Amino acid sequence: MSKTTRIILIILAVILLFAFMAFSWVKRGYNNAVAMDEDVKGRWAQVENQLKRRYDLIPNLVQTVKGYAKHEKELFEHLADARTQYFQAKDVKGKIAASNQLEGVLSRLLLLREQYPDLKANQSFLKLQDSLEGTENRIAVERKRYNESVQRLNTFTRTFFGRFFAALAGVSKAEYYEVPEGEQEAPKVTF
Repeated sequence: MSKTTRIILIILAVILLFAFMAFSWVKRGYNNAVAMDEDVKGRWAQVENQLKRRYDLIPNLVQTVKGYAKHEKELFEHLADARTQYFQAKDVKGKIAASNQLEGVLSRLLLLREQYPDLKANQSFLKLQDSLEGTENRIAVERKRYNESVQRLNTFTRTFFGRFFAALAGVSKAEYYEVPEGEQEAPKVTF
């Protein structure tokens, strides 16, 4: 083997090594972008599972309260509207808005127990209230996990090479699940 052939083979080997390293780097970045996007979608699915549980509990809670609070028709209509808006929402942003609207109406519904002492002691209402409170806690946990996942993805898409890999994989920034403005302050309790 001549000296020139050896040099050409060494140059080809170096080029192949760099090509392999570049391919591995692009593949890893692409796969990271896809994995983060799927993580965000999976976390959102968990949030939706808990929201669906909440929406499934609401008709039972409403029926229990209706017997005690017949004149609270407007409140029940708002609950039904919020539930409908959630299931008709086309994207994450719309579902978040409908969910936030429902949280305000649920707060009003649960305040009715103060106006109806018999309702406060009703076993069905208490069980449903406990289930709803448990669901609200689960929603809070899943919302936190979702937002953490969104933060990782959004941070990645804003980094220098992350932006390239995200564009290559067709991944874009995700929406945070934010607390509505009216609920950012703790409610005041007076005795």
